[in-house]
Amino acid sequence: MGRKHFSPSYLYRLRNEVNINRLIRDELDLECKKSEGYLRFLCPQCSEFNTATNRETNLARCFRCRVNFNPIDMVMAVKQIGFIEAVNYLKDHLMER
Repeated sequence: MGRKHFSPSYLYRLRNEVNINRLIRDELDLECKKSEGYLRFLCPQCSEFNTATNRETNLARCFRCRVNFNPIDMVMAVKQIGFIEAVNYLKDHLMER
């Protein structure tokens, strides 16, 4: 069982240090493709490819359903789990120890 309380600095690290492209492509294994220099992925909310990631902000966006995803949000949407479970998932799978 994972932790239930996380410091703001720890959450900041998860949101910014877990590479959103790597998470989408390699860990969550979402269907994706490169288009116009952007990683496009199948949106876990609406199942459309009208999406892109932004390396500078480390966010993913679906332009159809207008949802922004940080790494924690993406895990919650794809795995259909809550916030605490998503944070623990990222900690266990992607954070350096």
